[in-house]
Amino acid sequence: MEENQRQLVSDAIDYKGNPADRTASGVELSERLSTMAIVVNLVTYLVGTMHLSSATSSNISTNFGGTSYMLCLLGGILADTFLTRYRTIAIFAVINAVGTCLLAVSTGLPKLRPPPCNPARSNERVEANSLQMGLYSFALSLYGIGLGKAANGDFFNVFYLIINIGTLLAVTVLVYIQDKVGRSWGYGICSGFMLLAAFVFVSGTKKYRYKETPGSPVIQILQVLVAAIRKRNVKFPSDISRLYEDPAQELRLSHTNRLRCLDKATIITNKDNRTSEASLTPNPWSLCSVTRVEEVKMLTGVLPIWATTIMFWTVNAQMVSFSVQQALTMERSIGNFEIPAASFNVFMIGSIMLTLEIYDRLIMPLFRKTRYSHGLTSLQKIGLGLLFSIILCRTTALILPVSGFLLLPQFILVGIGDAFIYAGQLDFFITESPRGMKAIGTGLFLATISLGLFLSTILVEIVRKVTGTNDGHDWLAHRINDGRLDLFYRLLAVLCLINLELFLLCAKMYKPNP
Repeated sequence: MEENQRQLVSDAIDYKGNPADRTASGVELSERLSTMAIVVNLVTYLVGTMHLSSATSSNISTNFGGTSYMLCLLGGILADTFLTRYRTIAIFAVINAVGTCLLAVSTGLPKLRPPPCNPARSNERVEANSLQMGLYSFALSLYGIGLGKAANGDFFNVFYLIINIGTLLAVTVLVYIQDKVGRSWGYGICSGFMLLAAFVFVSGTKKYRYKETPGSPVIQILQVLVAAIRKRNVKFPSDISRLYEDPAQELRLSHTNRLRCLDKATIITNKDNRTSEASLTPNPWSLCSVTRVEEVKMLTGVLPIWATTIMFWTVNAQMVSFSVQQALTMERSIGNFEIPAASFNVFMIGSIMLTLEIYDRLIMPLFRKTRYSHGLTSLQKIGLGLLFSIILCRTTALILPVSGFLLLPQFILVGIGDAFIYAGQLDFFITESPRGMKAIGTGLFLATISLGLFLSTILVEIVRKVTGTNDGHDWLAHRINDGRLDLFYRLLAVLCLINLELFLLCAKMYKPNP
């Protein structure tokens, strides 16, 4: 056990520069609780309190989510290049608390929301902008929280458990408080949790492992691209052995002839020789090793698969947004208790956990009895997730606005799809990323979610402009029941079918990296 611990943290030091025992923190629990409490219940506030249209509410929600995930990706660059992960988490945990405080204030002051007695008034400027300022302040906090890379199985089991606990608390307890007690109270509790988590996190400073900034893979990719562009007019040497290779590089990759335009970054010029003589090491923005360039080439091979997974998260965003809006108009009572519309997301979370458990406990033992003992491959899991997105859209198009419990199939289906594509994407991107750029795998995954959410906004805007007429037949009308949401979901089903066919083509042509 002690030997394993030393291996896990052999390159880590404590706050004085000495080796120290690792310690876990609860910042992720509070971050997940705060984030999900905002995301899952945001559209109900925008539609019900701010009197915004269903399409506008959906777009604000998806823009917030897309910004949050994109900032997580940028936060990884900041942590790996400049601040270190400890400082990044500590700083942005406090910003998280400030962001939720702004949300509590913006939702608590009557002057920052339209009059409740006048639903016709939909001020999308002052009141909505004050709310969005709080939202994007909160999104900025996610810039530095939740960063990390692959460690070991036990760590991810605990990490995933913490995420699910925080999410379940958010969609049940905090959503109920927001709906029945007040939004400002709900966001205030989130802010209090984050301040407490930040204090607990900082209090363990002397016990944490601190790793020196290793450098971001994204920066390394940019260095190759910049160096190749700078030398685009330089001729290739007749002998490839004259291309630059880092003598300190332990694991080297052989030169290949694909994407030869990137090989320009490895050509040694007279200017590179003068720079090396002056500083002993070449300028990485001007000269890159063959191994570094080959790693970037390998990374480009996963991009077609990466691109075909974006559409799933577009569908996921529409389900979370419009399904909650549908639930608002439906019967949701069990006896005298009315289930908050956003709490229907608990069925999605439950189906994710149940799907993963069934796969691990029931399906995997069956696979082990066959020659496919490894179970489903990462590409097969992604394909299943994309297939469920089609089934989901077709099922959702048939739901009539009668009872909220008729929405359960679509929440369950999106959860099953999430379980497969989430696991498949992470496994594929981390496994297929070059050895020297494994950390980029998580970044690629976050980028698909972010771009999927932004694509959702673009799609809603296109549909609204194309179908937005004066004859009352808008697909995405101001009030959701006045539109043709069924036609919108059928359009999504067609787009998902085309996307699945593209994925199958890319998967068939894909050659795994060595």
